[in-house]
Formats: sequence, C-alpha cells, structure tokens
Amino acid sequence: MSPTPEKRLENYTEKNPQEVLLVTLDIEGEEDQVTIFKGFSSSLMRPTAYDPEVPVIPENATIVSIDRMASPYEPNNPRYIQRGLTWEAMESLLSQAGF
Repeated sequence: MSPTPEKRLENYTEKNPQEVLLVTLDIEGEEDQVTIFKGFSSSLMRPTAYDPEVPVIPENATIVSIDRMASPYEPNNPRYIQRGLTWEAMESLLSQAGF
C-alpha cells in the first residue's frame, strides 16, 4: 500500500525541518488549511485529533495548493520558498527527493 499524500508530506518535512508546508484543501466544498512541520500535521480551521495516527487530511479532500515556507512559521510574516504549488508539482518534488 502506498503512503497517503499527507504521510508523504509529513515524511518530507521530517527530513527537511527548515520548511513548513501550508496545504490548502477543499473538503466537500469547504476550505481547510493544514500546516505540516517536522512530520506532524495540524489543521488551522478544524479540530485536530490528539492521536497523530488519525489523518488530518481526509481521503475525500482535494489539495488545492501547497505553499513551502521557511521555518519558523510566522503567520504575520511568512517567508515563502514557493507559493501555490499544485499537488502534481509537489508530487514531482517529493519523488525527486525520494518521498
């Protein structure tokens, strides 16, 4: 079984702790934003389960865009590495990096 997009993104940030990913999602017509940093995901708009094994990104979610930012993440002054990546573009980066 291949890893989920969320798990691939978490693995990427675990190996690249200098980056924070901000993932914008569409979940059945509702927007959500998830930050992923050092291997952990957290929703900025919905409750996040205490158990890290419970996915933050549901299976029915569509990834709208991904922003790569330098850590530490400062919401009032984010330092973008890349903005508005599609899942396909991020997937290519993940594949190149071995994730």
